[in-house]
Amino acid sequence: MRLNYKPLSNYIEFFDFRAFNHESNLDLDYIKGISSISKDFVKTKANLIGVVSDNYKVVERNSFAYNPNTARMGDKIPIALNQTEKPILVSSIYPTFKIKNNNELLPEFLLMWFKRPEFDRYARFMSHGSAREVFDIEEMNGTMIPIPRIDKQREIVKEYKNIQNRIALNQKHIEKLEETANAIFSSYLNNEVYKETHRLGDLMEIKGGFSYNSEDLGKGNTYLLGMGCVSFTDRFVEDGMRLYSDKVPDQHLVKPKDIIIATRQQSENMPILGCPAMIPPSLNRKKMVIASNLYRVVNKSKLSNEILFQILKSQKYQEHIKLHTKGTTVGMITKDAIEDYIFYAPSVDFLYSVQNKIDTLIHNVFLKRTENQKLTKLNDLLLSKLATVE
Repeated sequence: MRLNYKPLSNYIEFFDFRAFNHESNLDLDYIKGISSISKDFVKTKANLIGVVSDNYKVVERNSFAYNPNTARMGDKIPIALNQTEKPILVSSIYPTFKIKNNNELLPEFLLMWFKRPEFDRYARFMSHGSAREVFDIEEMNGTMIPIPRIDKQREIVKEYKNIQNRIALNQKHIEKLEETANAIFSSYLNNEVYKETHRLGDLMEIKGGFSYNSEDLGKGNTYLLGMGCVSFTDRFVEDGMRLYSDKVPDQHLVKPKDIIIATRQQSENMPILGCPAMIPPSLNRKKMVIASNLYRVVNKSKLSNEILFQILKSQKYQEHIKLHTKGTTVGMITKDAIEDYIFYAPSVDFLYSVQNKIDTLIHNVFLKRTENQKLTKLNDLLLSKLATVE
């Protein structure tokens, strides 16, 4: 082990400060959950009806909290640092700690260490218990990490934050571009002049996905796309792709700019049922096939796929999907229900004449997405080098 590796117990101290002891009245609005993906505090999913906040733990600025129960957390450990000026309330079962001396170890540097996949693997390995796997206070205190000079820590944190800020700025640009494209398309749909009745099935055909064998997962270089690729808020989620055997039927292969649609969802409000996703151009070198829980769109018109995507994202289409959902516990939407969607819009010729405006905006969306993917890899590289910092 390198000489500069030290146990965290040298630098952190755990505390248990409850809301009923706080000088301010911390109500339910202060309660947060912790994301294992972003390693950040997020809106809680807990049912707060009838809950009193008094016994929740208080996490002040530059303090940490984490969920010690790793059994149901997947591969990542939910841990977060409060970087805001306001206190945060977390579940009473979450250990909370702070750094003893910020001139020896920066909270932001420690958070970077917690974001490394190596830490997640270590925490899972060190978890114990029969009914539950728990990464408790003793295990956290015993975690060994390299502690470089404080000026070196500041340099690394600054570089990491600069990249994060660029990613956040690009994301704002993406959201603005998407909003502009949606606003332009909505203005066309709401134009009362030259409106016609359209049936979606006259513009596109819906094709089913591939009934895959779970035993073939991870056995090839083909990517299997599932419902995890579809998001109500994002255009496409690459984390929903899994490696699969290369022996797949050609009729279920998809390519960049193709549209896929979620066929079912097990959820109370089913926000992604019938929702589309568009495969980004950055995946042009990958062989991809869709699973049976997705449909793929075959464009039969002269309109671009982006125009079809905008139709599938429209509020009236989403209302149509809710009205035609089959099932209760698991909601499903049929091919016919999608193709039979009737909407009013200008003629296909008119939409074709103005689609370049929207296509150009979305082209820039994909450019920003690709840039963010490269920046994320750069951040991952920076995190991987923390173990070798002197």
